[in-house]
Amino acid sequence: MKNEDVIIIGGGPCGLAAAIALKKKGMNPLIIEKGNIVNAIYNYPTHQTFFSSSEKLAIGDVPFITENLKPKRNQALVYYREVVKREKLRIHKYEKVTEVVKQSESLFKVTTNKQQYTAENIVIATGYYDHPNLMGIPGEELTKVSHYFKEAHPFFDMDVAVIGGKNSSVDAAIELEKAGARVTVLYRGAEYSSSIKPWVLPEFEALVRAGSVQMVFNAEVKKITDSTVVYEHERKTVNLKNDHVFAMTGYRPDHAFLKKMGVGIDAETGRPDFDPETMETNIPGIFIAGVIAAGNNANEIFIENGRFHGGQIAEAISNKSEK
Repeated sequence: MKNEDVIIIGGGPCGLAAAIALKKKGMNPLIIEKGNIVNAIYNYPTHQTFFSSSEKLAIGDVPFITENLKPKRNQALVYYREVVKREKLRIHKYEKVTEVVKQSESLFKVTTNKQQYTAENIVIATGYYDHPNLMGIPGEELTKVSHYFKEAHPFFDMDVAVIGGKNSSVDAAIELEKAGARVTVLYRGAEYSSSIKPWVLPEFEALVRAGSVQMVFNAEVKKITDSTVVYEHERKTVNLKNDHVFAMTGYRPDHAFLKKMGVGIDAETGRPDFDPETMETNIPGIFIAGVIAAGNNANEIFIENGRFHGGQIAEAISNKSEK
């Protein structure tokens, strides 16, 4: 069993930023990541453009310089790889943490699918992306239903439904239309979401006006079958011909993982019980970093503000060790 000062669970930008901050305080944290670094960004659509500017995605005082104000997915992947190399971060890749339990007054035991560790402090930086919000309707489990959009080419000349009306849905619909899919967007809202990127909405609205994309507001999806999507609209039931569904219904934190450690979760907001000054949870020695601190409101914390949690955590751990 290997003993560590600090184990960071999750190798996304906020986990990497925490590791860098801890190293600056003289510690040598270990990051354990179930995939490879910034796995969520890797799983973004291939041609994704970030909402944030490159300077707001930078971590560890390493400049992120791009020719355009807002970087693309592939540029971010290159940047974070370079940060890891430059900062010489310790990362155990393709290793999944299955359990964190208190072993003694000052130590936690961390079990993974490969081995066990002990650590005095744990930082949870697992993000949201692996846990989509399910609709709870018949047919959602069919293989033709995806909660993630990667590329549009496989859906050329197919009838595709996109469920949702925010950025991920609009981005997917535009890419699918470009690739020659017949696209219908089903959104339970009555109008376009205010969160849609302002430089994207005009392009999408133009496709809708031209009839290239069918946009249905106030649509309540009831069922998915092998060949249709059934939804209600204006008190009528509609059977939409369908080959594939992208259910872009958002994501949620892994509350079960946190609760198993004893971390309190607010029933209404989904927000973990933590001190916003130190990011330490109600379990001494367990800290959180990044979007997981926002609870159910994924639009509250992004890379651009979650990247600073590492500095708060490093300061808190350093202060504890000095006492």
